[in-house]
Amino acid sequence: MAAEIEKVDPDRLLNTSVDDLALYFSENYKIDVPVLDEDNLVVDQREKQIDVSRDQNRYITDRSRPFYITGSEIEVEIPFTGEAEAFKIQPNPYTLSPPRASVRSNLLTFAIVGTNLEAAQVRGEIERTVREVQSYLTNLRANVAGLNGQLLGEARRAIEARRNKLLANRNTVASLGFKMKERQNAPKTYVPPDVRKKISPVMPPASSAPYKPEPALGQSDYEHILGVMQGMTQVMELSPSAFHDVDEVALRSHFLVQLNGHYQGQATGETFNYEGKTDILIRSEGRNIFIAECKFWSGPKKLAETIDQLLGYSSWRDTKTAVVVFNRNRDFSKVLAAIPDAVRAHPQFKKDLPGSTETIFRYLFANRDDRNRELYLTVMAFDVPTPRP
Repeated sequence: MAAEIEKVDPDRLLNTSVDDLALYFSENYKIDVPVLDEDNLVVDQREKQIDVSRDQNRYITDRSRPFYITGSEIEVEIPFTGEAEAFKIQPNPYTLSPPRASVRSNLLTFAIVGTNLEAAQVRGEIERTVREVQSYLTNLRANVAGLNGQLLGEARRAIEARRNKLLANRNTVASLGFKMKERQNAPKTYVPPDVRKKISPVMPPASSAPYKPEPALGQSDYEHILGVMQGMTQVMELSPSAFHDVDEVALRSHFLVQLNGHYQGQATGETFNYEGKTDILIRSEGRNIFIAECKFWSGPKKLAETIDQLLGYSSWRDTKTAVVVFNRNRDFSKVLAAIPDAVRAHPQFKKDLPGSTETIFRYLFANRDDRNRELYLTVMAFDVPTPRP
């Protein structure tokens, strides 16, 4: 697997999602241990010339050459799913007298031969052989589980190692990160939270055009921005009366004030780009690297529409995005329960990411125009209590 990763076209490797490529290689190289379909076991009987020259119970004058008599051959065929090549692997533990059979396409076959076969004898022999094969497959399945479980991580490490090497050779590693200048006197408001028949996989589609690095917001900056926004929402929760009548535009302004208190003029509001306007935006070299929307909760459908908005604004890989959901309803737990299902139902959803908490949800999404361009989506939900009269 590692050798094949080293042979992938460099630009294609750089242009393909690491997750998708790692999944392809792990699926391609995992061992799919055969599963016998005993319910569809069939037998066939035919006459067979059998050499009995070594049978000491028979009177044969010349044992130096074959002596044939007519007997019977019972051929057994068992369909299976999985990889035929796996039958060649010796499992651990194994026996010194392993079961023997042949593989033809998706059939495991073996024969029972004799000059005077009886039904009980044949049945017992078939059951014994199948039982021994199943025992070997069970042991092999246990052996293989550890390997298959490691492949995805090993593939990712090999892909990332080659990516880093390619980027270093092209002197572009520095241009892949975007470090914003944080003001020295800004308070630290955030601490990061603790996160059958085998079908041949197909290499994820990707361009082999020369890879062009794009600016990306560093993960530490992304976490800090989310922390600043979380700190702002906590202020709202502690002082609900001060924010009782504010609308989404006013809420956005409060966030912008806080962000610009930490970063030197990088955050702007109502900035046109790509397909429309977004609430909070950070750009670098003409590229969107952080986008956030602030919305009052009005149901799963509205959340899906908000995600569509973000995807419309996000035209580059590795964009970091956020949706800040404010709840002014009474049943906040119901809102929290609805968010994951609404997000995962979106067609561009790829997977959950580590770092989610009770009110913060992390996801990886694909750009709607190119699944190899990925963005990080964090949904932050906050309850803004309505002050009592």
